[in-house]
Amino acid sequence: MDKIKVMSVFGTRPEAIKMAPLVKELESREEVESIVCVTAQHREMLDQVLEAFQIVPDYDLDIMEPSQTLMRITVKALTGLGDVLEKAKPDLVLVHGDTSTTFVAALASFYAKVKVGHVEAGLRTFDKYSPFPEEMNRTLTTDIADLHFAPTKANVANLHREGVEKNVYITGNTVIDALKTTVRDSYTFQCQRLNEIDYQKERVVLLTAHRRENYGEPFQNIMDAVRMVAEKEPDVRFVYPVHLSPYVQQMARDNLGNIPNVDLVEPLGVMDMHNLMERATLVMTDSGGIQEEAPSLGKPVLVLRRETERPEAVEAGTVRMAGVEAKEIAEKALKLLNDPEEYGKMARAVNPYGDGEACRRIADAILYAFGKANQPPEDFTPGTEE
Repeated sequence: MDKIKVMSVFGTRPEAIKMAPLVKELESREEVESIVCVTAQHREMLDQVLEAFQIVPDYDLDIMEPSQTLMRITVKALTGLGDVLEKAKPDLVLVHGDTSTTFVAALASFYAKVKVGHVEAGLRTFDKYSPFPEEMNRTLTTDIADLHFAPTKANVANLHREGVEKNVYITGNTVIDALKTTVRDSYTFQCQRLNEIDYQKERVVLLTAHRRENYGEPFQNIMDAVRMVAEKEPDVRFVYPVHLSPYVQQMARDNLGNIPNVDLVEPLGVMDMHNLMERATLVMTDSGGIQEEAPSLGKPVLVLRRETERPEAVEAGTVRMAGVEAKEIAEKALKLLNDPEEYGKMARAVNPYGDGEACRRIADAILYAFGKANQPPEDFTPGTEE
């Protein structure tokens, strides 16, 4: 074998953020021929990340359509990936995390008898409907994958519990690698409203809320909690990049549109999001990836969900579960905004998710698995970074 032909497949903004630094790492390895295939399960938000990291896909399935369903995403991606695999003939397909693109790319690779490497393997809530459909996507991908790149020891324990013992590597999370290149001291936001905020004088709360399983009463409760905190703390500014989902857009406008210290802004590119996070005081989110990103920047996180597949952050003290009840969310937010000691405990906690070397470890593990290196990479251990 000459070069190892590695095809990275992703389709959404969160996947792209976490796979982009890995694509760059693979491109730097002389033993690897790096190929990129995007499904464009998300289009506009995916393209923002590709542009930020200067990645031009070799294959673009462009499957996104208005009001797309999970079934349509699955069918279109599976058909398209079948054709790409036949043309590209990779030795290894890398998938990330837990999206529909992730599972479908793993399934298509299995049908084509191509090895699969799963980046961010081993996350679990053990509730197949929460988050939906992510929990089953990642569980089914584990069943197919040949190489498992787990961010933490707890993720490895989950895999071992399911009988996955071989070819498991503790790498840290690639999103920490991404932050090394995106966060800058002197930065001009593409979203003009963000340039108008005085981050030295105003306490800024970054809010993200879009999870499908929160639709309905939980989402209304989140909106109510934000309104309560905003009205009680008029000197605190909420910045809410509103997801493109029509449901989320309407809920944000109806509930928060007329509150003077709440800014509803368009979805942010990765550079704007990471630099806003670095300048924020507090993060409130139902997202998964932000639970990893914010702690590395010393920002406390309140998780607007009933459970998390990232318990390491809760145990480390960088993240707190706020649930989906308005009163509880508001109380926890107000506590952090007004109690310096509580805030300091979270802000100073050690990030359990990475040291910025995850992509190197994954690339090294691939070389080892394909006989191009004599030793596997060292495991990531939190608290050892400089």
